[in-house]
Amino acid sequence: MPGYEGAKAAVVGATGFIGRWVVRKLVEQGAHVCRIGREDAGNLETVYRRLRPSITFNLGGYGIDPAERDETAAYHVNAVLPRMLAEAVAATRDPAWPGQHFVQAGSAVEYGDAGGNLREDGPARPATLYAKSKWRGTQAVAERSQALGFRAITARLFTVYGPGEHAGRLLPSLFEARRTHQALDLSSGMQRRDFTYVEDVAEGLLKLGSISQQDYMTVNLATGRLTSVRMFVEIAAGILGIPPENLNFGGIPASVHEMEHEGVALDRLKRLTGWIPPTTIAEGVRKTLETSLLKEAEP
Repeated sequence: MPGYEGAKAAVVGATGFIGRWVVRKLVEQGAHVCRIGREDAGNLETVYRRLRPSITFNLGGYGIDPAERDETAAYHVNAVLPRMLAEAVAATRDPAWPGQHFVQAGSAVEYGDAGGNLREDGPARPATLYAKSKWRGTQAVAERSQALGFRAITARLFTVYGPGEHAGRLLPSLFEARRTHQALDLSSGMQRRDFTYVEDVAEGLLKLGSISQQDYMTVNLATGRLTSVRMFVEIAAGILGIPPENLNFGGIPASVHEMEHEGVALDRLKRLTGWIPPTTIAEGVRKTLETSLLKEAEP
């Protein structure tokens, strides 16, 4: 993955689930990483004039956790902050850097109930607070990129899983069931999702950041394989040693805003990078288990 050795890369949300993996990949590639924190939000242009990063990855987000329901916070983090970052990037961009100046992490929920085969140039019908505020952020980055003339990409992420995932989500709940040997209440599991391993997502973000695409673009970053939640759970349970009788499918209702669609278009991702995320669900769960066992063995 050429281009990152010696480059200065700013990462917003560097301590989050995906952000930590992006930092790790950047360091492996020889980049100098600048972590942009919440304390910098009120003075971004000054911070950027001091740091002058070649590329910025925005992994900040608010609203994935069910407890995060403050509307003002959601629009500030998911919509206002991307616009502010875009303006700071535009004012300080490195003319010698051949890749993208700004990589924004979007979300599949921006498609909402669009249905069908989800294409980046298709409709967006966000239904939740998180989805609406993320869609506003995507629009802000697109508008600022086109108006101010810097290179930017929004990568729409789907169902990301793996080491470091927040407690209460699907895979961490299965790990907790493994630890406690207690039954786990689940939805019926009939809903289908594109499960993408977090390390693949980080690698995909770096690949997109390294390309010289001039015009703003939104790109689906996913595997292109839809798997039912029930199948994901059964694969993971088999690897984790959770007995089938401890999986209470139908024990909780499905979300009223559950997305239903036929597939995820990856034409742009393949054309721009020549790559799609390769890790299977079984491989991803095994890697997550290996990481968990290593942590358990630490003194």
